[in-house]
Amino acid sequence: MLNRGLDKLELLRIVEAVANEKSIDKELVIESMESAIQKAALTKFGSDNDIKATIDRETGEIKIQKVLEIVSAPEDLSKEISLENAVKLNKKNESLKLGDKIFEELPQIDFGRIAAQSAKQVISQRVKEAEKNRQYEDFIDKKGQILSGIIKRLEYGNVIVDLGKAEGVIKKDDLIPREILKNGDRVKAYCYEVKKELKGHQIFLSRAHPQFLARLFFQEVPEIYEGVIEIKSVARDPGSRAKICVNSKDSSIDPVGACVGMRGSRVQTIVNELHGEKIDIIKWTEDLPTLIAESLSPAEIQRVLIDQDNNRIDVILTEENLSKAIGRRGQNVRLASKLTNFEIDILTDKEDSERRQAEFKDRTENLIKNLEVDETLGQLLVSEGFQSIEEISQAKAEDILKIDGIDENTAKELIERSKENLIKSRKEISEKLKEKGVDDSLMNLKGITQGMLVILEQKNIKTLKDFSDLSSDELIGGFDEVKGKKVRIEGYLEEFSLSRQEADNLIMSARDIIYGGQEK
Repeated sequence: MLNRGLDKLELLRIVEAVANEKSIDKELVIESMESAIQKAALTKFGSDNDIKATIDRETGEIKIQKVLEIVSAPEDLSKEISLENAVKLNKKNESLKLGDKIFEELPQIDFGRIAAQSAKQVISQRVKEAEKNRQYEDFIDKKGQILSGIIKRLEYGNVIVDLGKAEGVIKKDDLIPREILKNGDRVKAYCYEVKKELKGHQIFLSRAHPQFLARLFFQEVPEIYEGVIEIKSVARDPGSRAKICVNSKDSSIDPVGACVGMRGSRVQTIVNELHGEKIDIIKWTEDLPTLIAESLSPAEIQRVLIDQDNNRIDVILTEENLSKAIGRRGQNVRLASKLTNFEIDILTDKEDSERRQAEFKDRTENLIKNLEVDETLGQLLVSEGFQSIEEISQAKAEDILKIDGIDENTAKELIERSKENLIKSRKEISEKLKEKGVDDSLMNLKGITQGMLVILEQKNIKTLKDFSDLSSDELIGGFDEVKGKKVRIEGYLEEFSLSRQEADNLIMSARDIIYGGQEK
C-alpha cells in the first residue's frame, strides 16, 4: 500500500479516496498512515527508539524523525542526548536547554512485503474504528425515532435490519406477537437504544414499544408534529389493543377527531402498520374520575374512589358493566391502569357494599376489643368517622361530645383508654422488633415509625447501617428501564406515602449518624 516510489501527490489522492468512500475525516486517514509508517520505521531502526512519522498535508511529503530528549547524563542513547551533542546536531542554531526535545532526520524506508502488510493492517484497523465511530455518531441522534430498513436475516427469533449504513436488531420480545416477517421485507421500528461497545455499536429497535405507536401518530397527524396536540400517555398490548391519551392546546381543535382523521384515514394507516391492533383514542382531562371513566370505555362507570396517597383507584359499576370494564383476560383495565398510572380495582356495587360492611365490622370489633366498649358504642364511633384507636387518641373531648348519647366523662374516658392502648401496643411491638434483632439505633431514628420498622424488618433491614445503604427509590418506589420499557419498581415503604424529600432526609440522617458520629 505504501512504498518508496509512491508519488507524493498520489498519496494524498489515496487519502482523499479512502475518506470519501468510508465517509470519515481525511485527517483520520492520514493519522492512520502515519501510525503505519511509524510502526514500519520502528521495525527497521529498532523498537527502542522514539520515532515520529509525519505526512505533510499539502505536499504529501513523508518525514521520519528520531525524537531525542536533552538530559545532563544520557543513559539510553536511543532516546536521550547530551546538551553538547544536541547543539552540534541542531542546525537551526536555536537556544537549547535540558528537557527540550530535538528531532533527528532518518532516511526514507523502502517498505518490504511484511512491512507493507503490517502497515496495511494498521491503516485498515484505524479506518474501521473511525467508520464505527462515525456510524455511532450518526445513529445516536436517531434514538427515539422510527427507522426504516430491509430485513437482512433472522437469527434465533431476532430480526436483523439493514438500515443502510448500519444494522439494527429487533429482539424477539420487541416484535409484535404473531407477526410474520421475511427476508427482504421493508420494516419500520422504534429506535429505543444505541449502545457503543468494543466490537462496535448496536442499534436496538422495537415494534412492541409504546413509543412506536406514539411516533406513528407523530408522523401521521400534522397537529401532533406541529405541537398543537400532545400525546399525554400510551399503553399497549402489542398486536392486540392499545390506548393513547391526547390533549389539544387549541380549544377549537378536537384532539380525538384529529387523530382519527377523515373517515378514520389517519388511525387506519397506523392500525395497518400494527397488523390490526385496535387503538382507543382518549381525550385527556385534568378531572381524574372522568379520565378513568373514559379509559375504561366502553364500560359505564357509577362511581370512582381515589386514593392519591397510595396511587390507587376503586371503580364501582353494575354487574352488567363488569366484563366490559375488565376486558378479555383483564386487558381493558390493565391498559387503563398503565395509561393513567394508577392501580385500578374494579368492583360491582354489590362487592363495594360488602367490602364497606366488612370494613365497618372490622373497625367496630377493633374498638370493642381494645377500648372495652359495647357494640353499640363501637358502631356509633365508626359511623361518626373515628376509624381507629389512634384517631380517637388524637381527638379532643368536644369532638366526641358531638356524637349523640356520649357525655363528657365518657368522651374523656375513651381518649384516655385510646392513649393507654397505643402505649401498650407500641411497647409490645418494640419488644417484638428487638427479639427479631432490630437495633435501637434504627428504632430511634427520627421520622421512622413502628409500622415502617415492621416492614423493614421483614425485608431484613435491621440496623442503621442497613438502612443507610438504601436509596430513596428502594423506599418509595420508582421506575427502571427493562428492555427499553419503563417498569414500575415497588418501594419498601410505599404504603406510608413518603415524599422523595422525606425519604432522602431519613437516609441522610442515618448516614450522618454512622459516618459523622452525630446522634440526631
